[in-house]
Amino acid sequence: MPDLLIELFSEEIPARMQKRAGEDLKKRVTDGLVEAGLTYASAAAFTTPRRLVLTVDGLTEESPNTVEERKGPKVGAPEKAVEGFLRSTGLSMDQLQVRDDKKGQVYFAVIEKTGRPAAEIIAEVLEATIRNFPWPKSMRWGAGNLRWVRPLHSILCILTREDGAEVVPLSVDGIEASNTTEGHRFMGAGRFTVSSFDDYVARLKSDKVVIDPQERADHIWADATNMAFAQGLEVVEDKGLLAEVSGLVEWPVVLMGEIGEDFLGLPPEVLQTSMKEHQKFFSVRDPKTGKIVKFVTVANVETPDNGATILAGNQKVLAARLSDAKFFWENDLRVATSGIEVWTDKLSNVTFHNKLGSQKERIERIAALSRKLAPVVGADADLAAQAARVAKADLSSEMIYEFPELQGLMGRYYAEAAGLPAEVAAACEEHYSPLGPSDDVPTADVSVAVALADKLDILTGFWAIDEKPTGSKDPFALRRAALGVIRLILTNDLRLSLDYFFDAQLLRHEIEVTDAEEAELLNEMLTEVSQHGVLGSALRTIIEKLDGDGPAWVAKLTDHAPDVSADLLGFFHDRLKVYLRDEGMRHDVIDACLAMPGSDDLTLLVKRARALNAFVATDDGVNLLQGFKRANNILTQAEEADGVEYRFGADVKFAEDATEKALFAALDAQQSAISSAIEAEDFAAAMQGMAALRAPIDAFFEAVQVNTDNQVVRRNRLNLLHLIRETCLQVADLTRVEG
Repeated sequence: MPDLLIELFSEEIPARMQKRAGEDLKKRVTDGLVEAGLTYASAAAFTTPRRLVLTVDGLTEESPNTVEERKGPKVGAPEKAVEGFLRSTGLSMDQLQVRDDKKGQVYFAVIEKTGRPAAEIIAEVLEATIRNFPWPKSMRWGAGNLRWVRPLHSILCILTREDGAEVVPLSVDGIEASNTTEGHRFMGAGRFTVSSFDDYVARLKSDKVVIDPQERADHIWADATNMAFAQGLEVVEDKGLLAEVSGLVEWPVVLMGEIGEDFLGLPPEVLQTSMKEHQKFFSVRDPKTGKIVKFVTVANVETPDNGATILAGNQKVLAARLSDAKFFWENDLRVATSGIEVWTDKLSNVTFHNKLGSQKERIERIAALSRKLAPVVGADADLAAQAARVAKADLSSEMIYEFPELQGLMGRYYAEAAGLPAEVAAACEEHYSPLGPSDDVPTADVSVAVALADKLDILTGFWAIDEKPTGSKDPFALRRAALGVIRLILTNDLRLSLDYFFDAQLLRHEIEVTDAEEAELLNEMLTEVSQHGVLGSALRTIIEKLDGDGPAWVAKLTDHAPDVSADLLGFFHDRLKVYLRDEGMRHDVIDACLAMPGSDDLTLLVKRARALNAFVATDDGVNLLQGFKRANNILTQAEEADGVEYRFGADVKFAEDATEKALFAALDAQQSAISSAIEAEDFAAAMQGMAALRAPIDAFFEAVQVNTDNQVVRRNRLNLLHLIRETCLQVADLTRVEG
């Protein structure tokens, strides 16, 4: 069986596109070969800045002969129907067969296809792949119509057998396939002929090209870490940068350079970001001080002076870049030390969203909400409000204008320079977290209060203006914000009624106050809403204190409907389901717990769900669930048939069987124990109480017929089933649990 080698040689392909391009080349070619009837043993794709490479081993020599039968219209069908069938099969009328069918005689087409040589199929598939390649961006050049990411120079396409290599005849827009390629742009010796994949790899390596991106990345990392280790330093790990740099070179040459003494006082994150974003340099750190002291760059060429000229040029450009960063840093420090609030005031001219006001208005909402959240998370209310007011101040700084990815982090530096409390400075950095599923969750109380307020404000804001995520579209990252709130609550074991805070913050978005006195009044009312959820009571108490009719916006409070808040809570529940399913929790268990009261208390909800999930995985849980469902089904059917509810009057004195009496005793003993455990939120103990009911319920159903002829006994037993249902439903809505 022959082996196939394809190389598409072009000008430099952007590093960000290479991995996907290699995958697309492999998928499109191999899928096309298989659809045409060829099989293969294995395939692998490789990429460099100038080439896409595919090797396919163990390809069959030709596609097999095939016979396909197609059923057509009935004999005597309209002429147009028959003509359409003939067109679809490519046959003539005299080539059709007439066969008997259930509904009469029917035309059949027998289509025989002769196998084709592999080279013919490869040429078709490769040409179609090249002409329809899914580049994110592509271009045309010269007089041709072919589109490629960069001008395509040559195509290598050979089939290798034991007796030699065959060039696959192929021409795409005037580019003829051949068995030749070339090596490194500067260090290569020109074009050369290859006869197999192994020969191709060896010849390229001798011509200073490594085709495997992983091999290039491993070489870069090994050389960089060895250089740093020899000087008592360490390279700051950055897998994304390593992948990008390995896509910029065909022959990696690792060099270590110096950072000017004038720039070593910059924050390490500023140095690292500037070098990474502008120069694609790795940062080298002194592990004793944590400072960035050197850099590693990767050249694409070996030079007689061992890279000295390259390093000199890089250091000159880096000095210019870092001079800008130093200028920004020093200017920002002067502003911060004179009063960081100046930056916050500037944000009144920055629109957050045209329907949600400016960044300054958003900050005031976050500060008010942080003050309300502070007691819940154990934070000082004044510190939380202060942190919220300065947390986004760095958005006005020159450094963040240049490096927006440093927002929050630079806020901490500036808050420290301004002499603000350590808790406030930490909140400036941490309030954006967690940004993703692997991001750390803040645990400092002030940071938690501001982080929660930030995310709850953005969620309630976009719900207030009906800008919710739809399908796969989530332009404002609201799903991420909701998951952040969930992780903040669960990680810090917080107890808060989200529904109340949703209502209060939604009202804050809807109401505009005109002066400080009105703002104080609104805060007083919304405090009642967020703490107790008793809007009417709060209004009556506070309006009685007013002179006159009160502000015009009071009517908005009385007209407020909870529908939007309920919809937002449903969105949180959907995010929570995804989060818990990733833990391995059953979806039906989550639904059973969501149906219980207090589902806006996520910590309580998750405690209940984890306990139930563990319980239904045990034998006791499985059997009790079966017993509960049997009791619930019998009771439901009886109530529907009789038109009454069997809820009262179960009495042990009407029990006839020992198992019946034992079930009464067990329910009497466990009902209060389960209730007490649930009241104490000890769901594990509640599940143990449930487990104790398993044996008595099993024994009862094995020994007793519920629907007996004795109507007094039947009624008593149905009321007993209600006791089973009522006791079990204290824990969760078990009707929603499957199995």
